Amino acid sequence: MPLLLADLASGSIKRASDGWHAVLRIQGVQHHLWLKQAPQLGAFYSAELPYDADYEIRGYASHRLWRAINGRPVGPPYHRLSAQQRERLALALRALDGYTDGASYRIIAEVLFGGKRIPERGWKTHDVRARTIRLVKAGRALVRGGYRALLRPPSRKH
Repeated sequence: MPLLLADLASGSIKRASDGWHAVLRIQGVQHHLWLKQAPQLGAFYSAELPYDADYEIRGYASHRLWRAINGRPVGPPYHRLSAQQRERLALALRALDGYTDGASYRIIAEVLFGGKRIPERGWKTHDVRARTIRLVKAGRALVRGGYRALLRPPSRKH
């Protein structure tokens, strides 16, 4: 079953210096395409996948698009963050925001974890303090470019 111009028209298509970029929504899943030329009525499309570091990811995405076009279940995304990973990322960025605004680790911990978890004594050795410091460090790493690791999941070596 070919990808129809109507399918392309249902998404957003934008021209760029390197070609055309299209975002399609098929079966509730967003698919990103790059086209060398403007979409044309009656044209047939093929996937060109370079053998580079992203080949496995591109191949998986291409297969999901093919399944969607053919009315089959697309399956899960190549890489999905768990709820715990998403929560940690959010906490890390919130902790970094507080730190950047000049808040102490204690204040950051009170905001993130609640004041009841923060002891009056023994703060210097408390696990919540250590966790708060690790979150600030993780937030710094994300801002310094570590967020790119989220886009390239760990390899699935067998």
